[in-house]
Amino acid sequence: MLYELDIENIAVIKRAAISFSPGLTVLTGETGAGKSIIIDSIMLLLGARAQKELIRMGERSATVSAVFGGFSGDELSALSELGIAPDEDGMLFVSREFTPDGRSVARINGRAVPASTLRELGAVLINIHGQHENQALLNPSAHLTLLDMYAGTEKLLEKYAEAYAELCKLLEEKKALSIDEAEKERRVEMLRFQLADIDGAKLKPSEEEALEARRLKLRNLELISRHSRLLRAALYRAEKGMSAYDLVTRAIPALEQLREFVPGADGYIERLYNVRSELEDIVERVADACGDDLDVDPSEELDRIESRLDAIEKLKRKYGAHIKEILEYRAKIAAELSALEESDLRMAELDRRLDEARAKVEEAAEALSAARKEAAERLSAAVTAELGELEMAKAAFEVGITREPTYTKRGIDAVEFLITTNPGEPPKPLAKIASGGELSRVMLAIKTVLSRGGASTLIFDEIDTGVSGKTSYKIGVKLKNLAQAAQVICVTHSAQIAALADTQMLISKREVGGRVETEVTPLDREGRIRELARIMGGAEITEKLLMTAEELLDSGK
Repeated sequence: MLYELDIENIAVIKRAAISFSPGLTVLTGETGAGKSIIIDSIMLLLGARAQKELIRMGERSATVSAVFGGFSGDELSALSELGIAPDEDGMLFVSREFTPDGRSVARINGRAVPASTLRELGAVLINIHGQHENQALLNPSAHLTLLDMYAGTEKLLEKYAEAYAELCKLLEEKKALSIDEAEKERRVEMLRFQLADIDGAKLKPSEEEALEARRLKLRNLELISRHSRLLRAALYRAEKGMSAYDLVTRAIPALEQLREFVPGADGYIERLYNVRSELEDIVERVADACGDDLDVDPSEELDRIESRLDAIEKLKRKYGAHIKEILEYRAKIAAELSALEESDLRMAELDRRLDEARAKVEEAAEALSAARKEAAERLSAAVTAELGELEMAKAAFEVGITREPTYTKRGIDAVEFLITTNPGEPPKPLAKIASGGELSRVMLAIKTVLSRGGASTLIFDEIDTGVSGKTSYKIGVKLKNLAQAAQVICVTHSAQIAALADTQMLISKREVGGRVETEVTPLDREGRIRELARIMGGAEITEKLLMTAEELLDSGK
């Protein structure tokens, strides 16, 4: 359940710290005081899109944070699947901060998480019914989702989705193979030409780099020859004079004669031997690097290298930026050519696999449809019973299921909610029958049925829209009953609903420093009486109205 909610710099709320209790909590106040902003803040906390317009004017950021706890076993399992665990006290601390430039930072127990994780978390912990959902109820595309939620078809849907995805993949393969023969022949000829073009070059993966290195060496052969000979003469063997190697060689016996006069002479002698070895090694390594072709004429080989590089460049312009890409393209078109040349055999195999895939899709779709039909009967009866407790005793709710002409991502079923409000009349789509007030009650009935075993916190934003009097009281009783199994938070303008609450909070505005700010005040008994009187009677609160409000409050216990 939701224990605490802190809101800072969102719309007209400068700062609000709200503590929630189990049972039914109602938020009341004048229109525009900021009641729905509290619901919007909870939605932001649970991954809704953060719009910069929500940030209080003049502020550099806005923050929403909350503390959740008291998790059920199912909720703990669901959290574990998301990789989320409460702290050692069983609490979950969730926060989200966003700025006017669109940046948003979300944290769970201090750890930064993406907004998508907040949305997944919200689906586990809180079920929010906003005013827009009444209109969404008129859209049949949402009905299948609600039925699946009630039926618990997750595993069946997953099995069907896998079979359907495989069928779609095979159909795409068949479509790619099903080109006309003339087009197929043209494609085969082109692929054969490209393969011959690439294969004729006999490319090697690192060939271009080796050729360019060899070309650079041949172009600088005279310089390499001159300086390598100079290096050899200076360091190791000189035709005239002595090289560094010779001088070091002569220095060694001279130093040996000074051994008894020079402290550490043995170490110096060893170092001279090392220097001589290093000189010889350097000369040998330079000779190996320069090669033994320093006296040849490079013209013929340069022509061959230039011709080869030019051929490679032409292939690069046609098939890839470098040899590796050309060879990868070659492998790709070779596979395509092979597939086209064997397309008849592959088509027969594909048809066989398609028959198997269709059978799997049909089997999965029928199992899914059977589960939906069984659940539809239970949902129809359950919602009808709930409507009877909401002043719609003559209404009959029905989940209509028809078959789609073809398989879809969700199966073979088309689902639409139907209702009849008068006996003897055939059920018709909600959009053609239900009024605004009836829609609110239908949605509440559906939410009541779906909430059993669902999220432990249910939030209703003005569920009483379009209803009044006795019907409002019935809705309040329904919310009260829901609150026995889950935490229920409700924004309402109905005194009948507010009187049934376990906790009532007043949302009001005041002016501070020339700016309007929203306050959230938990009401005691006297405060509740005055607020109920205001809801019932408007601005002028008389003693008689207060007595009526007190009587209403006492009757709700």
